[in-house]
Amino acid sequence: MIVFDLPSSYSDSGPIFITYSDKIQSVIFDGRWSFFSEWKESSLNDIGESLKIRTAHHDDYVYIFVDVLSDSTLDKDKDKATVCFDTKNSKSEFPDIDDYCFTAVLDSDIGITLQGGIDDTTEKSFVEIPNHENFIAIGAVSDKNDRYLKTPHPSYEFKIPTDVITRNNLYGFYLETFNADTGKTLSWPPNTNSSNPISSPIKWGEMISPDKSLPEFPLPMLLLTILVLTMIIVSRKLNYGRLRINIH
Repeated sequence: MIVFDLPSSYSDSGPIFITYSDKIQSVIFDGRWSFFSEWKESSLNDIGESLKIRTAHHDDYVYIFVDVLSDSTLDKDKDKATVCFDTKNSKSEFPDIDDYCFTAVLDSDIGITLQGGIDDTTEKSFVEIPNHENFIAIGAVSDKNDRYLKTPHPSYEFKIPTDVITRNNLYGFYLETFNADTGKTLSWPPNTNSSNPISSPIKWGEMISPDKSLPEFPLPMLLLTILVLTMIIVSRKLNYGRLRINIH
């Protein structure tokens, strides 16, 4: 398992990293940093002085923790965080059917799933669709157990099924958090705000699996691959042996 601690300046302009973690299943999905080491074994992405993003994947899920350090007001049912995936990284001007966004709201355990390009009337925006049965998006107040800031502030946890976003080493990626008290939105990449609720995919950044562990190979598929490769190698050796016999 690889954990990346990246300086703020790099994450501000470079990609968001995600990597494999077999410890991520210990996360308690309550929207906050529940214990000191909870999200430790995940990739750390610093977004200036305002946001900390932790990312990991395991089995059939992508895990994301958004820590909004700059918001000192707690507007329940109003503050929110949204993460978006361009699953083919096509960077289209308008949302495609393979573009998805997921929203968590402060003090709510009911997440929202949005999809682009569903029909001609909504091709320039995202529309809400039913949640996957195993999707989780929760917003809460993070405080004394938080690794970065003990003062109460909003934080958000996501568990996103790869059944929805598919398995890729490279996604188009976008993040925004909304502070209801100021009416301001923080986004990554920076300066991608527009008149639309969610920025155009053409302006999104990228999420990369640097160790290329996403997609993961399910165990049966991995065993089948090993078996096939073994049979090919054995077959070639036998044919080579027969060829030598015929020559002699």
